[in-house]
Amino acid sequence: MSLESSKDNRILDSNFNDIQSANMPGKMYDYNIVPTTRLQRLLRERELRRSNRSFQSYEDVRDANGDAETNGHSNGLYLSDPDKRCHEEDIYEQITDARPVNDSYEKQDARPSKQRLLVVANRLPVAAFRTGEDSWHLEISAGGLVSALLGVNEFETRWIGWAGVNVPDEAGQKSLAEALAEKRCIPVFLDEEVVHQYYNGYCNNILWPLFHYLGLPQEDRLATTRSFQSQFAAYKKANQMFADVVYANYKEGDVIWCHDYHLMFLPKCLKEYNSEMKVGWFLHTPFPSSEIHRTLPSRSELLRSVLAADLVGFHTYDYARHFVSACTRILGLEGTPEGVEDQGKLTRVAAFPIGIDSNRFIRALELPEVKEHIKELKERFAGRKVMLGVDRLDMIKGIPQKILAFEKFLEENPVWRDQVVLLQIAVPTRTDVPEYQKLTCQVHEIVGRINGRFGTLTTVPIHHLDRSLDFHALCALYAVTDVALVTSLRDGMNLVSYEFVACQAEKKGVLILSEFAGAAQSLGAGAILVNPWNVTEVAASIGYALTMPADEREKRHQHNFMHVTTHTSQEWAETFVSELNDTVVEAQLRTRQIPPLLPTKTAVERYLLSKNRLLILGFNATLTEPVDTPGRRIDQFKEMELKLHPDLKEPLQRLCSDPKTVVVILSGSDRSVLDENFGEYNLWLAAEHGMFLRFTKGEWMTTMPENLHMDWVDSVKHVFEYFTERTPRSHFELRQTSLVWNYKYADVEFGRLQAKDLLQHLWTGPISNASVDVVQGGRSVEVRAVGVTKGAAIDRILGEIIHHSDVRAPIDYVLCVGHFLSKDEDIYTFFEPELPPSAVTSSRAKITKPTNRTGSNLSTRNGSLRPSGEKAPKPFPATKKKASSNGNGHWWSMMRDRLTVHEGSSVLDLKGDNYFSCAVGRKRSSARYLLGSSADVVALLKELADSLSQN
Repeated sequence: MSLESSKDNRILDSNFNDIQSANMPGKMYDYNIVPTTRLQRLLRERELRRSNRSFQSYEDVRDANGDAETNGHSNGLYLSDPDKRCHEEDIYEQITDARPVNDSYEKQDARPSKQRLLVVANRLPVAAFRTGEDSWHLEISAGGLVSALLGVNEFETRWIGWAGVNVPDEAGQKSLAEALAEKRCIPVFLDEEVVHQYYNGYCNNILWPLFHYLGLPQEDRLATTRSFQSQFAAYKKANQMFADVVYANYKEGDVIWCHDYHLMFLPKCLKEYNSEMKVGWFLHTPFPSSEIHRTLPSRSELLRSVLAADLVGFHTYDYARHFVSACTRILGLEGTPEGVEDQGKLTRVAAFPIGIDSNRFIRALELPEVKEHIKELKERFAGRKVMLGVDRLDMIKGIPQKILAFEKFLEENPVWRDQVVLLQIAVPTRTDVPEYQKLTCQVHEIVGRINGRFGTLTTVPIHHLDRSLDFHALCALYAVTDVALVTSLRDGMNLVSYEFVACQAEKKGVLILSEFAGAAQSLGAGAILVNPWNVTEVAASIGYALTMPADEREKRHQHNFMHVTTHTSQEWAETFVSELNDTVVEAQLRTRQIPPLLPTKTAVERYLLSKNRLLILGFNATLTEPVDTPGRRIDQFKEMELKLHPDLKEPLQRLCSDPKTVVVILSGSDRSVLDENFGEYNLWLAAEHGMFLRFTKGEWMTTMPENLHMDWVDSVKHVFEYFTERTPRSHFELRQTSLVWNYKYADVEFGRLQAKDLLQHLWTGPISNASVDVVQGGRSVEVRAVGVTKGAAIDRILGEIIHHSDVRAPIDYVLCVGHFLSKDEDIYTFFEPELPPSAVTSSRAKITKPTNRTGSNLSTRNGSLRPSGEKAPKPFPATKKKASSNGNGHWWSMMRDRLTVHEGSSVLDLKGDNYFSCAVGRKRSSARYLLGSSADVVALLKELADSLSQN
């Protein structure tokens, strides 16, 4: 169901009134309450989904009857992945839903139209086999995603993916697309070379092992699929081909759900097509810790591509935490409880544990053929406890560890040797890969040794099958099992444990579950958690599970059964899409608070029309060379050495030479830094947040208030020195009016902990009674005297400029540009004129009345600022009489002599249209406008300089 933002913050679903009027009586949720927070919106959406389901009661009964009839016939479907299996008829029912494909479609019972969901995965849920030039045979290609989305009918779903076959000719592509369209599938055509390099190479040979903590391949393995570079190029090409198909089938309002590590580049490609797309990405494997992920050569590019999505989902909180940590440590971005923030843009990161269609397994147990299977298995294993393992024959599934633990249990418990049997279903996979062939031989060898050691002429302790079972046989096997053994060494989720629990209503068997499987987060309370590498521990757990009292088995089973039947695949899909919809809404609300981009053309035009201009420019991250470029290794030494952007030297020189323009560089940096970079220009330098000021042809003077106490400096310095010594790659700067401790280059987590400890120590010690402000930056802590901000200093700076320069007219144009901390953004509001009501509605900026040094309000008259309560200076004479300029200059100099140093604001004759405040690289700001980076500042100042020569 779609959520869109509307006027006055009314985030209401377009079909809300229809749903409300059709709701069943007795509902508990008050739909008349307009949600104002994210949680309220999500709760309301949850209730709306439940209300929608009340419409489907009749259809549910009809579908259940249909399923019972359909499930009465087994097709012996071969399943390539037993962890994630589904039934052929159910899948066809899901995929070939005969409802028309129309966004405006509504059922006859006035039910609202369904939101379109484009599911994009590497493989389609059907595999295609060519039977003729323009004819195709389609078979189910069962997998985890199909199984999880089975039964999800809240959305109008389309599948986009590769059909698993190379189709080079146009006629074949057209006929296959038509055949797949009947199954609500849309193909992506990949050629053999791309598949080899992208799928076999980068996905299976690099990403999959790395995400499962197996490390990157050695060169001998890598040589079989070329190189990292060629594989990654094919990976990006394939992702772009997926994006092209998605874009060709996209309709406004669609939700695009990208799946798994095969398509990590897809969110970025889609957002480049259309930034308004609702894009979610979900990973079905573990996400490794940042220390593992950083070994990947393309680490940064992949992370940034995923961050283009609106919502990123994982099975467990651990994986989500690892992803946020990787973005923080590798990209240097800000990790928050909600996700990852990059210059005001938030990518929400959350855990969405996947589930199964539990009702399908529960219903299957009532089918005659399943009951017959159960009867046969009970007779076959009468008098013996049945243990079960169902896995792909894969390195991460821990099959050898499981069998060795079972061997140890038999060694230590001879009485159980003829009373227990282990059934191990191991489905072969990637049989052409040497590592998998070696694993198969290893497992067979261990099984043969154990059976030869503990078996008899009539019984063997382990039944090992190198194949899969059909759905009905598997359900029966789950139902008769006493102990299920899942010993994954690393698993994204492992749905076998869910399927086992769903089929255990009668037996109430025990689940032994690896703590390294994602399911341990969900079923850990009811299962016995083990470390599969600890063979002794697993053997002891087997003994405990086999002898567990009935009442304990009952309690454990009920706990797990409640979770499996509540957190179903349908809930998983609906929750993810609901969160994705709301994430887009939240982003729209955040965007309303983001200033627009600077209208450069208007700023230049106003600049030319004005008579006396003031340019206030920050330095760091505003006029400096860009150092934080994607993919570049951090060079701490170069980043700490602030240098003026080389492209700014010439335009800045021209602006400073203009007699009508006063340029002020206002920075928190030390005086020596500003001297080194701007000594050759005719401009004003304001160092240490404006506490020191000089014209480049004069000497430094202080603008500090007389009552500014600095007796706290030494004690704070000692604290900063202590933490610098104990925090590698941190440093501190000692200035005359402030001290800054910077931990930008230190380990992120350790730096934050040290900063927290430092702040606690400061507040309880050196500054407990001092008149100071503590300013926290992104990765810094600054201690200043109270009142030391750029906004507080600008009035004094203006007064000094008037006294020491040849300003001959009131300032009627101000451009203030900088990458300032929030504490210093009062400089933006200082210049805000008091606009008439009509102008207020058209101006984005918040209009405030700045204060002077003593804290009194500054009032305005005719758009110009002056201290309130003081006698207003004589109005500036009209400047339209050109011949009287000398007389006007004499008057101006007389008036300037009457000004005190701290009345700089009185020389402003600033109208709202002539004030441009711009925050650089910050999206949350009290400035009127935004500039993306120092490169945009360069372009702006070049345009201003060029306009002077053209005027």
